[in-house]
Amino acid sequence: MNHTITQTTAVSNQTFCEANAIKQEAVCENRAKSIQTLCEDEAKAILQQYGIPVVNEIRVKNQEEAVNAASILGFPSDSVEKLVVKGVGSKFAHKSEMGLVYVGISDHDELKKAVSSIVEIGGEELEGILIQPMVKGKRELVAGMFRDPQYGPVIMFGLGGIFTEALKDVSFRLAPLTDWDIEEMINEISSKTMFGNFRGEKAIDKEQIKSVLSGLSKIALSLPEIKEVDINPLIATSDGQLVAVDALIIKDVVAAGQITGKPLETGVDKELSSISAITTPLTPSINGNTRPPVDKVQLASLFYPKSVAFVGASGTLGKWGHMLLTNALSGKFKGKIYLVNPKGGTIVGQHVYPSISDIESDIDLAVVTLPANKVLETIPQLKAKNAKGILLITSGFSETGENGLKLEREVVEKAAQSGMIVLGPNTMGICNPHIDFACSGAHVHPLPGSTALICQSGNMGTQLLAFAEQQGIGIRAFSGSGNEAMVTIEDYMELFEIDEKTKSVVLYIESVKDGRRFFESAKRVSEKKPVIVLTGGRTDIGRKAAASHTGALASNAKVTASAFKQAGIIEVGQPMDLLDMSALFSSMPLPKGNRVAIMTLGGGWGVVTSDLCAEHNLEVPTLSPDIIKTLNPLLPDYWSHANPVDIVGENDPNIPKVALEELLKWDGCDAVIHLGIHGKRIFIEKMVDSIAKVDPAHSRESLTPLRDMLIDFESEYVSHVIKLTEKYEKPVLGVSLLTDSTTKTLYRVDGCKYSGLFFPSPERAVKALSGMCKYSRWLRKF
Repeated sequence: MNHTITQTTAVSNQTFCEANAIKQEAVCENRAKSIQTLCEDEAKAILQQYGIPVVNEIRVKNQEEAVNAASILGFPSDSVEKLVVKGVGSKFAHKSEMGLVYVGISDHDELKKAVSSIVEIGGEELEGILIQPMVKGKRELVAGMFRDPQYGPVIMFGLGGIFTEALKDVSFRLAPLTDWDIEEMINEISSKTMFGNFRGEKAIDKEQIKSVLSGLSKIALSLPEIKEVDINPLIATSDGQLVAVDALIIKDVVAAGQITGKPLETGVDKELSSISAITTPLTPSINGNTRPPVDKVQLASLFYPKSVAFVGASGTLGKWGHMLLTNALSGKFKGKIYLVNPKGGTIVGQHVYPSISDIESDIDLAVVTLPANKVLETIPQLKAKNAKGILLITSGFSETGENGLKLEREVVEKAAQSGMIVLGPNTMGICNPHIDFACSGAHVHPLPGSTALICQSGNMGTQLLAFAEQQGIGIRAFSGSGNEAMVTIEDYMELFEIDEKTKSVVLYIESVKDGRRFFESAKRVSEKKPVIVLTGGRTDIGRKAAASHTGALASNAKVTASAFKQAGIIEVGQPMDLLDMSALFSSMPLPKGNRVAIMTLGGGWGVVTSDLCAEHNLEVPTLSPDIIKTLNPLLPDYWSHANPVDIVGENDPNIPKVALEELLKWDGCDAVIHLGIHGKRIFIEKMVDSIAKVDPAHSRESLTPLRDMLIDFESEYVSHVIKLTEKYEKPVLGVSLLTDSTTKTLYRVDGCKYSGLFFPSPERAVKALSGMCKYSRWLRKF
């Protein structure tokens, strides 16, 4: 597409242009009170006020004014060879399709014909005709703003023109934008090579890109009545300048008033107060109903109960009233436990109270497994016992439909009036290993640790708990958040933000109740500790399943992913990635960069790991001559002499120790992945078993010292790795040669702040390290 822009220079013409601008501004102000869609020139007038470069244009009504406007714009001349003529009106959503746009006008006769045609087609709904110089440029971008129902104002940027719909090469960030956000938006565009020198045209002025995006951010914050802005195309000229040649603004004054609850304010000087209005957590709602606020200190106390009543306790295997009770008792919980069942008697050898009222003491937490229609009647009794909270395991609420939703609201309202917090309903339970309190559907008891785990799928959560127990990963606390009738994922985020024992937060989420509040809280948490998230509902099928599962609709996946990046959240793609990341963060120092040294017992694994690093934006730097010189005497002449360092299967146990330390000393790397050293004992055990079966010359007893030697070496090697990690403050990730039932992810040494970390595959090691490097890079922006 060929376009050219020119500046009006004649002083005599300034009065005409200024009058036209004043007229447009007045029209714009009047329209803001009554219409939804602004005319193109009205939209550009607003954009220009916020530093966004727009094409010179003049609005006219007839042929005579069109010829005069063309002359003012400098047509025809070398700088303005051709014109663009457009009919505008608030009801013209698709001007080109209606025949209201003429491009490439080269003389006055063509201009008059175009104007005549537009007047005829536009009819009474035609509000004006725009005369613009054609802008020359081979590159077309798009930029815009819209208000997401979950996250609020979102800024969009990417490849424009006819390719916007086809390629969808765009990036998103929530307003307000920082310089870092803008840089990230630019870097995410796959076609960003076009932003440099391109086919004889100069590189696009990056400062102008920043000006466009920051201008849109300011519009989003200071003009809440603007619902949507679309600048497409935003043309880059041959000298690298940007020009908005088309723009759309949709206003929604009524909605803006509902959002703020106050008279609308406009102007850049109101930006700070607008930000405050956006970011201050509003009271969340369930489909329009107010959800009571949750006191974080009281919420924390529910994970430290001194007395727990199991309301609906059962002696029947498989029932929730039996599973939760026996789990808590077997976990050696030291608090008081009361069992409630109308039949009385005993269950699992414990006295049973016929009703809550019969309990002689106060209750901190009630674990309720009664049918949904019996829950309301328990609340007055729990209030009389000064209960702080209800862990409502019971299903049959909002996930079942309108009647269940109504009952859920009643339970929440009554509990809040009684000073109680409701966890759930429809939840798999909670646990706190730090006090041996296990009250979930899975009978697992992970080690106490620093990883807080919250899951909107209880089954997913309990499976992750079981994996954590198996692999030695410590857990700070767990909750299956269920329907989140009162306590939402946002409340948990704000709780773990202030919890000193929490060093990393791991979430499985399918939806958020208040996206902006979640974003702001996650951003604050990320500045102190990593937040690792797996989302369900990223695909159309997943979104339908999530809506069915949680009773909520997932927000746009791309917007959500962009909000996560902006908040410093590490988003992962697989359930096991969650605990791999938490294991890494809980056991290793943060890397200072993304350069990785690789040490391997075999060449193939080194090649595969190098490829994986490249695919996950990790650099594998060239090995330094000093390291090669140090390793040469230890290794055969045919060793790799490169990164990855292949120690070629040598059996000297000292070689991997020396090589690992040399790599950690190296200023050219920020982390080390070592493969195949750990787990070799399993091969030896299998070899011993085979030899003992077929070779009479060697008994199993005679071969035991060989096996024991390997076991001792692995234990010593793990200890050595941990000490080197502490000495050099760089993450060291191992990949086991083979695993068995005794293999762990984490190995601890008393007195050491870091742990030995070993993954079963290079893929898991590289993915975990990549996430850690992204987080470290995000932190460095501060």
